[in-house]
Amino acid sequence: MNKISETDLYLFNEGKLKEAYKLFGAHLVKDKSGNILGTFFRVYAPHAKIISVVGDFNSWDSRTHVMEKEDDFGIYSLYIEGLSEWDRYKYCIVTSYGQTIFKADPYAFFSDNRPETSSKVYDIDGYVWHDLDYINERKTKNTFEEKLSIYEVHLGSWMTKPDGSFHKYNELVEYLIPYVLEHGFSHIELMPFVEHPLDESWGYQGTGYYSATSRYGVPKDLMYLIDECHKAGIGVIMDWVPGHICKDAHGLYLFDGEPLYEFEDINIRENVVWGTINLDLGKGITKSFLISNAYFWMDYFHIDGFRLDAVSNILYYLGNMHIGTNYGAIEFLKNLSYAIKEKDNSVLLFA
Repeated sequence: MNKISETDLYLFNEGKLKEAYKLFGAHLVKDKSGNILGTFFRVYAPHAKIISVVGDFNSWDSRTHVMEKEDDFGIYSLYIEGLSEWDRYKYCIVTSYGQTIFKADPYAFFSDNRPETSSKVYDIDGYVWHDLDYINERKTKNTFEEKLSIYEVHLGSWMTKPDGSFHKYNELVEYLIPYVLEHGFSHIELMPFVEHPLDESWGYQGTGYYSATSRYGVPKDLMYLIDECHKAGIGVIMDWVPGHICKDAHGLYLFDGEPLYEFEDINIRENVVWGTINLDLGKGITKSFLISNAYFWMDYFHIDGFRLDAVSNILYYLGNMHIGTNYGAIEFLKNLSYAIKEKDNSVLLFA
């Protein structure tokens, strides 16, 4: 992959880069025949002193694959020959104050199954969709005028196997779709299915925004579930959480040792009630990260809409109008709406 252009750097910093997932993360490099040659990594960590890619392939030795700093902006990259799909990895970051931390990839397309917290190299391309008729019909309608009957689904608790384990995304097709059709729902709203640490949670404490949680299968299994829903005439809405993140050490929280995507001010950063961290939606890089995330789920998973979680916590600092209005976040919501409608006016957006 080429070095990031000055234009893309500017857009990323201004919160206007809408496909950041094409530039950051782990991307397989293939020859003209489609054979995998290796993997290219790129990460943004402006406060880091040194960054390495570590994993089983190098015995988690941070001295082996040290990333190159592309520019003064804080972008690091590295190509590793022979690294292929399913290989586990993390970024080993030496912070500005000398601490060594290990982080999952913010743009990873797949994650190791809990309780493991590594990212996995994954080929996100290649799924063959069969929902063209549904998508084309959706685009001919004014979806905001159509009647909706939405069934909220938490995949982990909707149906479990007799032994208590979870059904996979593709296995749920034979149970979930007939149930939704039988009860006359037009859409399902999937509670957060991004990667998150705790089975007992509803998924709102995300650690991998670009990674469909591995507890229910691989990303292409989720694509299949959505594809089959569309073929049955059922829309799929994503319960999306742009306001706050999990505090677990491997996630976005203090990614390079300092507040990067979140607020600098600890008094509005810490969401004590939920035990989470509030993202600073006024920061350009955070806006680019999240708007690109919406585009990612639209592009690769054909999502029909986004239901934004905890909007009052976004509009007001700590969700409290007496503390103050978050005008940066309001501007983010406007930009998000414009961006989604610019890409596909039939995709729903609501709180």
